[in-house]
Amino acid sequence: MKLGAFSISIAVKDIQKSKEFYENLGFSTFGGDINQKWLILKNEKTIIGLFQGMFENNIITFNPGWDENAQNIEEFDDVRFIQEHLKKCGIELTTETDTNTSGPAHITLTDPDGNNILIDQHR
Repeated sequence: MKLGAFSISIAVKDIQKSKEFYENLGFSTFGGDINQKWLILKNEKTIIGLFQGMFENNIITFNPGWDENAQNIEEFDDVRFIQEHLKKCGIELTTETDTNTSGPAHITLTDPDGNNILIDQHR
């Protein structure tokens, strides 16, 4: 399955302090809006998102249709295809998308250890 770009979405208490911390690890701002309390940071091909007050726990994130530079990739598995594959494998989804639609959509699931996973297609 082609899941696209991979990142970790980190729930932070103070986005400015977290930004400075990760900048010291070599990350730089790639996207987002610190005034809205969310930023996307990048270090080479590694992507993290910092989110203050948006969710309680960290989230593993995949973006079908995007590469690590948020650029469209030609061939990718649509989130609806991924959803059907996971359901056939007996994996319970916490959020599903309408299979009668196309374009942007997302699904969520939780791994056996309680880690939240977001598969978020932007195109």
